Amino acid sequence: MLKDVTLGQYFPGDTPVHRLDPRTKLLLVVVYIVALFNAKGWWSYALMAAALLAACALSRAKAKTMARALKPLVLIILITGILNMFYTAGTPIFRFWIFTLTREGLRNAVFMVLRIVMLIAGTFLLTYTTSPILLTDGLESLLNPLKKLKFPVHELAMMMSIALRFIPTLIEETDKIMSAQKARGADFDTGSLIQRAKALLPILVPLFISAFRRADELAVAMESRCYHGGEGRTRLRQLRFAAGDYAALALGALVLTGVIILAKRGL
Repeated sequence: MLKDVTLGQYFPGDTPVHRLDPRTKLLLVVVYIVALFNAKGWWSYALMAAALLAACALSRAKAKTMARALKPLVLIILITGILNMFYTAGTPIFRFWIFTLTREGLRNAVFMVLRIVMLIAGTFLLTYTTSPILLTDGLESLLNPLKKLKFPVHELAMMMSIALRFIPTLIEETDKIMSAQKARGADFDTGSLIQRAKALLPILVPLFISAFRRADELAVAMESRCYHGGEGRTRLRQLRFAAGDYAALALGALVLTGVIILAKRGL
């Protein structure tokens, strides 16, 4: 069921990762992504996997919750792996019709699937351990220098926060619509791929109507509370770096350095 999807949701807790400054976690995610895309061999990915597992252990993220976050993207991951497996030039292992499996393709497919899974898991930890409000404050603080260039930093951070906030709401709304359609005889589980796609059309219309209605209600609520952007806005919680933040950033820099060194050696 769609309500089991956990991607983008915040889970309150009191762990070392939860207590980190949101700016630290945003910077660590950027460092993690850079390191992940620099990884080239087995040792590089092993180092990235060790860092990810350590972060999961410190945040007390359960394997079941992580698997539920990957659930909506399983098909995309499989298609990406298959395309890399059969459409990469190199030493052939076997041929079937128009498909040729190569050693290089098999290696690229494994690394690509690992990269996507680890990328999703790493970014999932950000939303898992950070509330949307703190994410907004952290992102706005990091992008604050761009205000001198008249860049709408506050508006951008607010839009991202609202989008993250309404992911669970829209998933719940979609699940309710699907349950209502099934109660009226709709079938979403049988038939060809085209038939299943057509069966989803009756869901999209009420879902869009509900999303636009919620957006209008939110806009009216913000205007009624005299919201006019970030000018003169104060914050309940002031962001300050602590010793744990500096230690986490140092560890992130060490992991990035290690991955770059290993990648240059082809490991």
